[in-house]
Order: sequence, then C-alpha cells, then structure tokens
Amino acid sequence: MINYPVLVLNQNYEPLMVCRARRAVVLIFQGKAEMLEDGVGLVHSATSSFPLPSVIRLGRQVKRPRQKKRLTRLEVFNRDHHTCQYCGRQSHQLSLDHIIPRYRGGPHTWENVVSACIPCNRKKAGRTPQEANMLLITRPVAPTGNGMNISRFCLEDRDKWQKYLFQ
Repeated sequence: MINYPVLVLNQNYEPLMVCRARRAVVLIFQGKAEMLEDGVGLVHSATSSFPLPSVIRLGRQVKRPRQKKRLTRLEVFNRDHHTCQYCGRQSHQLSLDHIIPRYRGGPHTWENVVSACIPCNRKKAGRTPQEANMLLITRPVAPTGNGMNISRFCLEDRDKWQKYLFQ
C-alpha cells in the first residue's frame, strides 16, 4: 500500500506528477502538502493510524518549464486516436508514415508524421499523398497540453483523479 500512486497537484490545482504514497505522506507531515482525497487503506504508526492519500496539493507554487512531448510511435498513435489517417480504420496494427517521404527531404516532425494502416502505407509507398491520390483525414499537428504523462496503469480505478485532470 505504501507504493500506491498518488496524484500531486500544484498550489493552483494544476497536475504536476504522480508519486508514491510514502512520499506523499512525508510531504503532508512536513507541512508541504495537504491531502485532498483519501486513498485506499491506512498507514499505521506506533500510536495512531492515518489514511493514505490519493490526491495531494502542494502548499507552494512550483514553477517548471513546459515539456514538449517526444515524437515517438506511441505518441503519434495516441494523437491520431489509433486511426489510419488515410482510410479512417481504427486498428492497433499501425505504422508511421511520413507525408513527404524522408528520402525526398521530408523532416521527421510532428507535422510530417501520421498513423497509417499497413495496406495504406504500402499503397502510398514512397510518394506524396497527392501523387498516390490519397487524402489525409486530418492535418497533423504537434500535440499540446501540459506535458504531464500519466501512464494508463495509474488511471485504472482512479475516479478521484478525474476532476483534477485536464481532458
């Protein structure tokens, strides 16, 4: 239970990170954070018991630089909602496609990479969408957001977190 994930919010309720319950309890007892939502279970000391937190808020504002999302296969698939950007079919059997092929000088950037199913990627081959007579469903853009990555396993059964996370 002491390794239970806890959502950490900035003083202005902006999500900052996910830490373990042990660290959250230490922050609360040092007076650096307050518990907003209790979690599952209790932590016991020699003389008393305390509820484990599920969401804590820091007492002071923490300034941090905005992080850009890295250009990875998983992030491109998430941005495109696991949908082929040429035919619109949803699948988990996708590949990355460069709109302007790399060998023709196309950059490896968010604006030039899309999700494509294998048949569409083969059909397009090393051509541009215009040359292959294929239209893009949506124009690719770099993702926006606060850059905080919360893995999917942390979100399972975390109904108390939903009101603090920006969707």
